[in-house]
Amino acid sequence: MIGADSPVLVVLCGEQRPPDMDSIERTATVRYTREDGLAEALPGADALFVYDFLSTAVPEAWPAADRLRWLHIASAGVDPVLFPGLRDSEVVLTNSRGVFDNSIAEYVLGVVLAFAKDFARSLRLQDEVRWLHRETERIAGRTALVMGTGPIGRAIAVMLRAAGMRVAGVGRRARESDPDFGTVYASAELTGHLPEADYVVAVAPLTEQTKGVFDANAFAAMKPTARFVNVGRGELVVTADLVEALRAERIAGAALDVFDTEPLPADSPLWTMENVLISPHMSGDFVGWRNTLVEVFADNYERWRTGQPLRNVVDKQLGYVPSGPSGV
Repeated sequence: MIGADSPVLVVLCGEQRPPDMDSIERTATVRYTREDGLAEALPGADALFVYDFLSTAVPEAWPAADRLRWLHIASAGVDPVLFPGLRDSEVVLTNSRGVFDNSIAEYVLGVVLAFAKDFARSLRLQDEVRWLHRETERIAGRTALVMGTGPIGRAIAVMLRAAGMRVAGVGRRARESDPDFGTVYASAELTGHLPEADYVVAVAPLTEQTKGVFDANAFAAMKPTARFVNVGRGELVVTADLVEALRAERIAGAALDVFDTEPLPADSPLWTMENVLISPHMSGDFVGWRNTLVEVFADNYERWRTGQPLRNVVDKQLGYVPSGPSGV
């Protein structure tokens, strides 16, 4: 039952409110708001649940947060809310790490198979009612280089290895004998190892160090038969350099689920490139994912309300949840 000392929770949501909030509403005063009402909703609030995880409204509304102690975002990436005001404050930041790992890994395996088995062309030929026999590639024995060795990257590595691929990782620290990647190269060594990869997968968190890391130099280092997959953040890539690399056939193709501008503008040349697979930021969105996000938040809310340690606490200086010796 809500009492005078019950916490005040602000939920930033869009057109659709989060499901399954009944248990939380029984113990907290909940204020649901869209972006344009966030500044008005924040005064007196103890916690903020950023359910609309693509929203960039938090920095502008931040001065109105006069009592905030905890902010939770319904995504693994925290870049929409990690601005200097939050970073320098005592507000605890948590994320929804773990929800999308296997789903994104399945997406990556799916696009790898789509490229190898030429599914996109098969669909185009079917639309044209054309019977055109071709040979396709195998993925067993091919090499994947995964930049980002957190939980999502690890799920990708496990799934690609299960399909017979060789996998290596790129993370903050180089190490041998990693349980999922085998070998992990340091981020500074990325360009030197790109020529070894048949598939390059970007899943790293967006930080000052990773922003724009896939630029003209990176694409020039890849083999011309390589495919690039981005399920991390659009800002990891210099889009103009990717477009030029695809046009000049410096790489063989790209599967892109995230972009530096979303929705992807209608006049983007990426839409009409036959060697590009585009999806609208949905690689992790399985049936029931919204309910699962609320379950993760509800578990942390109960921990926060009862003074227990929170899960998925983000290091605000690093920009992600530290994973210890085997982490990012």
